[in-house]
Amino acid sequence: MIKYSRRLALQQRVLPSYRIPFFDLLAQSCESMSLFAGMPRPVEMIASGKLQIAKYHEAKNIHLFSGAFYLCYQNGFISWLEEWNPDSLIVEANPRYLSTPSAIRWMHSRGRGVIGWGLGAPKGNAVWSRFINQFDAMLAYSQRGAEEYAALGFPREKIFVAHNSASPAPTFDLQPSTFNLQPTILFVGRLQARKRIDSLLRACAEMESKPRLIIVGDGPERAALESLARDVYPAAEFAGAKHGAEIKPYFAEADLFVLPGTGGLAVQEAMSHGLPVIVAKGDGTQDDLVREGNGWQINPDDYGALVTAMKNALSDTARLRRMGAESFRIVSEEINIQKMADAFVLALNSLD
Repeated sequence: MIKYSRRLALQQRVLPSYRIPFFDLLAQSCESMSLFAGMPRPVEMIASGKLQIAKYHEAKNIHLFSGAFYLCYQNGFISWLEEWNPDSLIVEANPRYLSTPSAIRWMHSRGRGVIGWGLGAPKGNAVWSRFINQFDAMLAYSQRGAEEYAALGFPREKIFVAHNSASPAPTFDLQPSTFNLQPTILFVGRLQARKRIDSLLRACAEMESKPRLIIVGDGPERAALESLARDVYPAAEFAGAKHGAEIKPYFAEADLFVLPGTGGLAVQEAMSHGLPVIVAKGDGTQDDLVREGNGWQINPDDYGALVTAMKNALSDTARLRRMGAESFRIVSEEINIQKMADAFVLALNSLD
């Protein structure tokens, strides 16, 4: 484990539960670490968690407007910095967070470095260019994000890619595939419109060898999806929300993981169980995770591409097993929270 032998401060708008393992792991790599984050809006339905190793200081989030005009001011940012007195600060690289510039100035006035962490930035956007060039280094979720920061003039040598991850490297051996005459397709995630589960139901109905379809999760679209399933694919199984150990048997039973809409960190967990994956293209994190060797990327609104990818996947059992093994290798060796923490520490140590 690479170490950062100084005090770290890390800002987030909110503290989602899926980030807890990463933040605690990063805290183990530092002399000490404090995280500053506030509460989400009720409409976001973000599950929060409790840190075990990193210290936590609650921000007072003031949410302004919504949608494309959303802004957030985090009251208490400077007071927290004065109290914690960090050697370095990592913040979410988002110009919508109005208290960030004053925190950057506070750190720079004391000769201390600030790192931005984000998905990337819009091409040719002057506001974003000015914003990111306040930072001393950048952490990008993906290689695409890193290229976007570089395109806005940020020095390439100060950009670090920390592949977005919420899962540790698997600590178990890859289990043999159970693929048989009826393959099992798995979806895990929140049941909401942008996940395109309706498309998955219809696509299963078009498969020559009708797969077993297991849908794990809950959400506002569940009743509508169950109603649709009765019409287009009655064999679909709705397992409800599952977490932790109770979700593992579903991954063990599956032969293929499909995420037809945007978002979803369950892809990495599926890969850690040796599953090939079909995912919709999104913010660039999928580009590094899903490759020709272990899956397919499709456009989220292209139903025809989903059907084609599923038929292709299920047409060759031996290839599907090889792709599952490659998924397992990727999350074991390349993309997991330990590798992500190492990238953060490399960026921190570059500030010296």
